[in-house]
Amino acid sequence: MSSITIGPIAGTGTDPSERSALLFWMIFTGLSIFAVVLLWRFGLIHLMLTSDRTYISSVIAVLYVLTCGHCFLRTRAIAREGAAARRCREALAAPDGGKVLDASAAALPRGLVRDHIQSLLTKAAAQGYRPVDQTLLLRTLADRLRGSNGFGAFVSDTLMKLGLLGTIVGFIIMLAPIAGLDAADKVAMRSSMGLMSDGMAVAMYTTLAGLVGSILVRIQYYMLDAATQRVFSDAVVLTETYVTPVLERKGSEKGSGIKGAGIPS
Repeated sequence: MSSITIGPIAGTGTDPSERSALLFWMIFTGLSIFAVVLLWRFGLIHLMLTSDRTYISSVIAVLYVLTCGHCFLRTRAIAREGAAARRCREALAAPDGGKVLDASAAALPRGLVRDHIQSLLTKAAAQGYRPVDQTLLLRTLADRLRGSNGFGAFVSDTLMKLGLLGTIVGFIIMLAPIAGLDAADKVAMRSSMGLMSDGMAVAMYTTLAGLVGSILVRIQYYMLDAATQRVFSDAVVLTETYVTPVLERKGSEKGSGIKGAGIPS
């Protein structure tokens, strides 16, 4: 999520379920594992690993698996933050929800959204409950929600470059025998053709592994960024609907009380 923008706000009835982000990740990963099993069953993965003498394809595979683990942890964290944000909204939307804010929102479910609300309450109290501008606090919340999501873009770019590196190395292996090739020596010709075939295999398999791994990582982190955006949008709606009106009302009540206290009897 390169930037935070507030899109169309969905109502309560259209909110995703608590575990929708994690469920989508599990479905996508399950389909990926099924595809890998099929490729292994037909011997294509074994052929790729044995044909790649540079082991770049193996490095790409290991890096992809580690990235999937990181994406799972981030998706689970975002799913928990989304569930906590929805419970916060339920608590504040109750008839006596405004009372939850009287105790510094300590009764709200723990999470980044509650921390944001507490920071908003502290800022409002420090400036005498005047109209609160939460732009900077929302930017902080966005950065904290985003966390290490940028790791996905880094890995996707790295996998692509590893594939290109394998392409270059493969072409070097393929073209190296040509320099000393003697057209009259049939044995040398046969050996050179074998080396050229090995180099071409390295170039093609590493490129394929890098492209596929990069695309799959992009898809996973796109879903993660979309889930993060939904949690951020829920937090904006929550604070603008249930928190800032209460703080502004406190400010007006405090202002009218001071004004009334200044009128002589």
